[in-house]
Amino acid sequence: MKGLIEKLLMELGEDPSREGLKNTPERVEKSLKFLTSGYWTNIDDLVNGALYNEDYDEMVIIKDIDVFSMCEHHMLPFFGKCHVAYLPKGKIIGLSKVPRIVDAYSRRLQVQERLTNEIAHCLQNILQPNGVGVVMEALHLCMCMRGVEKQSSYTTTSSMLGSFKKDPRTRSEFLNLIQPQGTRR
Repeated sequence: MKGLIEKLLMELGEDPSREGLKNTPERVEKSLKFLTSGYWTNIDDLVNGALYNEDYDEMVIIKDIDVFSMCEHHMLPFFGKCHVAYLPKGKIIGLSKVPRIVDAYSRRLQVQERLTNEIAHCLQNILQPNGVGVVMEALHLCMCMRGVEKQSSYTTTSSMLGSFKKDPRTRSEFLNLIQPQGTRR
């Protein structure tokens, strides 16, 4: 990868041997490996048995999970917040596992729509709950720095499964509860 990055720097008109760029190929390689580490994350290992039998059937929400990913079209970052909810059916998951699942799928070349679906389906498969809801709001640097250059345009995506898709009251409760304090109806 180092050689490819050096060649890329030369193609951009840079000198990879100049002082400020001497270690850039190594840094970029390390950075890209971290930013795409989700390809090698095993979800079963990540969850590590943190599933618990629990007689709880009300909504569980983990909101404002920081998301950092890379657009697969331009390899530029997109980032924002992810809100995840599920309606347990006899089983709950360790709360820290939900943001870890978000990270595992975020650390791949992505489109926000797929990322949102992957998180929802992963939790559905692991927990077999009555439903899962995922809402993601993100700012895409491919829209801010280039192209249309709209610096304040956030993209919102959702994936609703089970009760969140079938029952408008469940979906409405989730969407209401993830609103910032002071704006809830």
